[in-house]
Amino acid sequence: MASADLRAELECSICLNIYTDPVMLRCGHNFCRVCIDRVLDTQEGSGGYSCPECREKFQDRPALHTNIINNIMENFLSAQPDQEEAGVFCTHCVDSPVPAVRSCLRCEVSLCDKHLRVHKKSPEHILCDPTLSMESRKCSIHNKILEYFCTEDNTCACMLCVIGGHKGHEMESLDEASEKKKETLRNVLQNLLTKREETEERVQSLQEHRRKVEEKAAGDTKRVTVLFRDLRRRLEDLEKRILREISGRAERISISIQDLEIKKEELSRKMRHIEELCNMIDPVTVLRESDTGDLCDTKDGDNEDRERHEKLLHDVGGLDVAGISHTLHTLSDIITEGNVYFYIQGAADILLDVNTAQNYLHISDDRKTVSLSDRNQNRPETPERFQYYSQVLSSRRFSSGRHYWEVDVGGSDRWIVGMCYPSIERGGEQSGIGYNKKSWGLYRKGDQYVVTHDSKGIRLPTNISSNRVRIYLDYEAGQISFYDLCDPIRHLHTFTITFTEPLHAGIFVYKGYIKMCGGE
Repeated sequence: MASADLRAELECSICLNIYTDPVMLRCGHNFCRVCIDRVLDTQEGSGGYSCPECREKFQDRPALHTNIINNIMENFLSAQPDQEEAGVFCTHCVDSPVPAVRSCLRCEVSLCDKHLRVHKKSPEHILCDPTLSMESRKCSIHNKILEYFCTEDNTCACMLCVIGGHKGHEMESLDEASEKKKETLRNVLQNLLTKREETEERVQSLQEHRRKVEEKAAGDTKRVTVLFRDLRRRLEDLEKRILREISGRAERISISIQDLEIKKEELSRKMRHIEELCNMIDPVTVLRESDTGDLCDTKDGDNEDRERHEKLLHDVGGLDVAGISHTLHTLSDIITEGNVYFYIQGAADILLDVNTAQNYLHISDDRKTVSLSDRNQNRPETPERFQYYSQVLSSRRFSSGRHYWEVDVGGSDRWIVGMCYPSIERGGEQSGIGYNKKSWGLYRKGDQYVVTHDSKGIRLPTNISSNRVRIYLDYEAGQISFYDLCDPIRHLHTFTITFTEPLHAGIFVYKGYIKMCGGE
């Protein structure tokens, strides 16, 4: 009660609310600063001013003074519990606050257990959980209790709305609509839980992958260091050789000039001697000259001199172009291999498709190894199976991205490895890998190695020195490349094509066996 009395003392008599920035007139009455200013403004021009509380007159506009009530009001407000923290209390328990257990929307009161037993005897009451915001439970148009939910307009409605603006619409009770929405939310919650679990699994998977990558980093660093050390060495050797060639060019020309100057002087000497003989009057002296044969021989070394002269004139630098080209090509292969290493996540796992294997091919249980058998495997004849060549395709197909895989070719001396479109023919001579427009292959027969496409082969200048071949595919760039996995890795050939279909790995084996391998 003391709190209620104090609250009454702190209410502005103009706005009837707790003071806001309270000020005092000379008569001792307090008001909100905004409230009293507004009253005094209306009194201007009336011949004087007066207090709204006691009507005391002031000839001039009275000054407004701050009062000690300011401190009292601040202390009172700070001591009051927050409405949300205090909860909802029974409207009828005025002597001491008692928590409410239900609120009546129709009567706009909150009730404790005691008052609820009396209140709910009337059927027209609408009870809900205790609430302080009863206005939100009423229709903003008709100010009636919201009792229904319109499923067409997705909004709450009162009885008047049902027969008015929502007439003919499908209606549900608030409880029924609420339960349906809760069921929907439960399903959403379950989906979110599932997604969260999946996300957590992905996080754990990536964490495990990161651990493996970090473990492999040391080896990767060493490999890259070796590659670039070799690259620098090759560049330094090439630089030294080119500088030697450049400096040697001028030196060779200088030597040739010296040789020609000596020859020129010798020719001049012969010319002077011949002129002297021609000017002699005594024929006996002329005929007795012993070296006239040597003087008349003007062709000595002429062809050799002309060839040397032409060579020097057409020598634009005297560089070993073929040697430089070979070295740069080797360096390019190292750089290319470095790019493959960095941009390809890992070797593709290639399994052989038994449904495409020619019937004299044996496929291992793990579908990694293919070998030529002398027994027919008696597999069913299907459109996918090769009939003419002992070939098989991979079950995996590639239609985008960068990939590589490796093949152990040490078990055979006659084979073809490469890539094919799925539309490659399965019978006849045109079905061989590399012997049509739908396949690209690396072919070995004895000691010969050939890359082939559309029956056009290019013989490799050197043989493969290891037993493993890497095949690299960059689908978007339209490239199929072959590498010899020697140390360092050596580039063999690259086909450049605009792909029009997905691609399968393909193997032809004439004898022995070929095995698919994983990469590092």
